[in-house]
Amino acid sequence: MTESLIRGRALTRRFRTPPRRLFERPTFTTALNDADVDVRAGSAVGVIGESGSGKSTLIRLLLGLDTPTSGTVEVAGRAVDARSSARELHWLRRQTGIVFQDPYASLDPRMNVGRIVAEPLWALGIPGDRRARVHDVLAQVGLDADMAVRYPHEFSGGQRQRVALARAIVHRPRILVGDEPLSALDVTVRAQILELLRELRRTEDLTLVMVSHDIGVVQNLCDEVIVMKDGRIVEEGPTEKVLLQPQVSYTRRLLASIPVIDPH
Repeated sequence: MTESLIRGRALTRRFRTPPRRLFERPTFTTALNDADVDVRAGSAVGVIGESGSGKSTLIRLLLGLDTPTSGTVEVAGRAVDARSSARELHWLRRQTGIVFQDPYASLDPRMNVGRIVAEPLWALGIPGDRRARVHDVLAQVGLDADMAVRYPHEFSGGQRQRVALARAIVHRPRILVGDEPLSALDVTVRAQILELLRELRRTEDLTLVMVSHDIGVVQNLCDEVIVMKDGRIVEEGPTEKVLLQPQVSYTRRLLASIPVIDPH
């Protein structure tokens, strides 16, 4: 069996709730509760669940963007400690890339596309001809090299998401994480980006972790699926089995309530 590239054990994250009255005892909200996660190298894993189910919290812990209240995370056999300095986490940032839901909000409007895409190369101290690498990766995501001098507001939503993808893979990570990366796009553009993700997975040998409300995206892109409810993983397994033969009532209700958009 292929090794686990990402391994989370007993992950729990609690947040302190601000008191509503003076001298009120503090209370805590549990966003993630005792979650175990294994992502095999080369696989594509979809994470689904209602809003507030803990999907984004799980992703943040796996990426070292937040610290679990309890539990451990390992990436490529190495422990992840989000309390480490930015320099100490360079090894993790080198392994991972992330694409967010809203490409316009995640791109600095004051920077041109060339600088935006090259940012990980500078931040991680990756040597080589950075300008050539930027041009190469823009071509890889279907954008012309001369677009590097343009700014985010000059692009369509689909083009901006291609820029975000270029930035996420410019440093050649092993893991690409998407937090609802297709939900802000129209159906036609969504299908194009989905096909691009498939191609990038094949050519770059990427391991994908994809948070999505769109069952069609998960079904067409992911080998395995994790179903979350109230901070817990309630079902997981091969995508075809979980989506066609769900074992728990929550998964059946979730699948019945989410509109399926065929990406083809």
